[in-house]
Amino acid sequence: MPEQPTHPPGRIMAAEMAEQPAVLRRLLDEGAAPIRQVAAQIAARGPRFVLLTARGTSDNAALYAKYLVEVELGKPAGLASMSTTTAYGARPDLRDVLVVTVSQSGGSPDLVASTKAAREGGAVTLAVTNNPGSPLAEVSEFHIDVLAGPEKALPATKTYTAELLALFLFVQGLRGQGGAAAEQLPQLAAQVLGRQAEVRALAERYRFAQRLVLTSRGFGYPSAREAALKLMETTYIPAQPFSGADLLHGPLAMVDNVSPVIAIVPDGKGGEALQPVLDRLRGRGADLMVVGQRDQVAAASAGFALPAGVPEEVQPILEILPLQQLAYEITIARGQDPDAPRALAKVTETH
Repeated sequence: MPEQPTHPPGRIMAAEMAEQPAVLRRLLDEGAAPIRQVAAQIAARGPRFVLLTARGTSDNAALYAKYLVEVELGKPAGLASMSTTTAYGARPDLRDVLVVTVSQSGGSPDLVASTKAAREGGAVTLAVTNNPGSPLAEVSEFHIDVLAGPEKALPATKTYTAELLALFLFVQGLRGQGGAAAEQLPQLAAQVLGRQAEVRALAERYRFAQRLVLTSRGFGYPSAREAALKLMETTYIPAQPFSGADLLHGPLAMVDNVSPVIAIVPDGKGGEALQPVLDRLRGRGADLMVVGQRDQVAAASAGFALPAGVPEEVQPILEILPLQQLAYEITIARGQDPDAPRALAKVTETH
């Protein structure tokens, strides 16, 4: 007889999603001061450029940081191509460059190797991890602990939102500012996560979906990418994330009235930039679900309204919560276990 599961499907992922308000609170209470100290030391070095390095879920957190650096600091920022150093052996001149490597475990060999090469190339190196004793933390000059606690579920949830908040606090620290915009997040996150029944009802729309398209712009774009990753990791439904601008340049042709589209609509300039895309999607009769403000949800086929009045730069920490739950609920509805997705490893070891 096949071995029976020892716990209900999704128990671990559900528990870790529920921990997120407490993780955010802990990071604000215990992590903010150490992050400010690290930020002050790095700001004193005057880096002219920021290069971000990551894989998987952490890559989406790094993309969020790229927006923060460019918008909040006015500095150029880029996402590293790690294979240039780990596979091709390139050794770029990284003097006056800040290299930020984001990794939940801090154990990925290619991240460790590329960070070591960056430091040898003259970069100021910072590791942002959930493991201060990791190899990545050891090879980096500076380290930030996201304080998420042990994460056992294969689909990362609480470490992702902790990375977002840690990166926000770090960028604010580089500006000599505090994290006042984030103070309300733990309470708001608890409110959003408490509306799981709404998400469960939305999940029924996508139980038999053959593919999903996700789109956003600005600070919401990393949320679209992370939501697509979570959906693919857990439900096995092909989910394609597009910047709204890119969606209009060809891929829109594959959207019709039976192609589900999930749009993350920030309350701010990113949402304004996305508006022409939403208009085109509605014009094509798309099955459009919106995660955003109440008026945007009302104009869509379905959606999830987020709390109003949250600064746009921290909205991604709330945006992703119902989308994590959506991935979970669709997976359960399809008779699968989000705690045991096929062929998914916790630590990326790609070289």
